[in-house]
Amino acid sequence: MIDTTFDFRNDASGKDPDKYSPTLRRYHRALWSKPLPNGRVFDLDDSTQGAYLHHKSDLGEFVLASDSCIPTFTTWVTMRHILEQIPAEEVLAFRRAAYTIGGMMVFPGNKVDGRQTLNGARGFTRKIADRLDLTLECIRRYYLDEPSPLAAVLARYEDFFELFEDFTGYVDFFLLQDLVSADGSGVRFLMRFDDFSGRSVPGALDEYVAYRSATLEFIEARNRRIAALGL
Repeated sequence: MIDTTFDFRNDASGKDPDKYSPTLRRYHRALWSKPLPNGRVFDLDDSTQGAYLHHKSDLGEFVLASDSCIPTFTTWVTMRHILEQIPAEEVLAFRRAAYTIGGMMVFPGNKVDGRQTLNGARGFTRKIADRLDLTLECIRRYYLDEPSPLAAVLARYEDFFELFEDFTGYVDFFLLQDLVSADGSGVRFLMRFDDFSGRSVPGALDEYVAYRSATLEFIEARNRRIAALGL
């Protein structure tokens, strides 16, 4: 049974939960081993040496890696002046929520031609700053063949994104409906969005508090979706 309140740091032995939490890997396998939009089952295996999760069939071969996809910015030195104004228990609560299954994703984990993975590019691209909403906007644009800060890395994983057929298929498969508009055509941004020309990180206390509130709302909504599956 998936416990949507479980903090994956608790069984990671002080290491990165994305790599070392056995509970997180088990949850990912249970959640994403399911039918694709075309009806084929995307079975994932967690016993392939050197792979976090692995799929191989006539659909193709895919290696997936876990990603804690919700940045709280609580360890950023440049955010210290903001975080010092927030009660410590609220900071800790935000981090706990971000390490529940509602704050986790899987992305292709294999390097193509030795270049950055999607997970790596999300973190190192300042216009994204590891944010899931901005990543999802790039994926939306990918399916429309539109440019974005992650266009090049997304194109490297064309075979993976083809599995979901279109943006709606991707959103529905990974239970991201609460991060898109009611008609499913646009992303609900967690901060003001200026077409990747504005800040990707909160710059003031009120902006951070609003970002945290919107992010927690999304995590809680996605956790409810996951819990409703009864896995």
